[in-house]
Amino acid sequence: MNQTIARILAERAQQQLSLGPRERAHTTIAYLWNLQGRIRARHAVAAHYDTGNELFRRMLDPLMNYSCAYWANAEDLAQAQRNKLDLICRKLELRPGLKVVDIGCGWGGFSRYAAEHCGVEVTGITLSREQANYARDLCRGLPVTIALRDYRDLGKHACDVPVDRIVSIGMFEHVGVRNYPTFMRIAARCLQPDGLMLLHTIGSLESSRGNDPWLDKYIFPDGQLPSAAQLGRASEGLLVIEDWHNFGPDYDPTLMAWKQNFEQAWPELAPKYGQRFYRMWRYYLMLCAGAFRARHMQLWQLVFSRPHRTGIYRSVR
Repeated sequence: MNQTIARILAERAQQQLSLGPRERAHTTIAYLWNLQGRIRARHAVAAHYDTGNELFRRMLDPLMNYSCAYWANAEDLAQAQRNKLDLICRKLELRPGLKVVDIGCGWGGFSRYAAEHCGVEVTGITLSREQANYARDLCRGLPVTIALRDYRDLGKHACDVPVDRIVSIGMFEHVGVRNYPTFMRIAARCLQPDGLMLLHTIGSLESSRGNDPWLDKYIFPDGQLPSAAQLGRASEGLLVIEDWHNFGPDYDPTLMAWKQNFEQAWPELAPKYGQRFYRMWRYYLMLCAGAFRARHMQLWQLVFSRPHRTGIYRSVR
């Protein structure tokens, strides 16, 4: 099915088909209102990420990374996700003693990996209670603090003293275009003068306001993918883009690995979730895999610095 979806999306892109009524209505609503305000953001996160830790534990890799893996020199999902975490650590030039803020820390996979392998001190924030509880257990005994907190409060708490590094992996898709400048201003304010931020996000080929109506209703309420133009405008005058890395095709095998794990675990998950959830979740994974296969969506890792950072940043892959 994901191959069929890829063909449909590729054909639609070639013919430049206009939006349907539901898509236009959804885009108009997203244009008129900030759908990612504080209250809605908490509800949207809970609707997806509090679905149940057991579901995600059975679907994801051992460190519970719910974002695109990096399949260079990897033969399975676990190795591909470790490759991704190692890549991020190297891009951020992590070393012992640095202080890191992990915005949207999920179940704590990066926070644990960075603390264990790089000797850094990490503050992870999330709006999901299920994620926060799991991440605290995963990172127990390490210099990692997990807080239930909105990124808009960073200047009041975790970043009262500027930090050396900021990382955000698979969270920016929930920020919303109206809030991109706020996100970038907070990052710039929280970073030390020689600090770095890595932003790992799905990217859209076109600037838009809103999500796919089906994904918005059933999977990711109030989600929105940034475009290159939107990221550039939001960071202009605040941060310098040091590196922009696209490995969108790696999301196809990542999603297919999640689908395989989900289907293998389904006999044990079925009593809790039911057949309607199975059909919906399976379709979600194949829909997204097809979109990446058609290059309808991209996966970007951007490295930002403060404007007055000294020295030369060297890209790594």
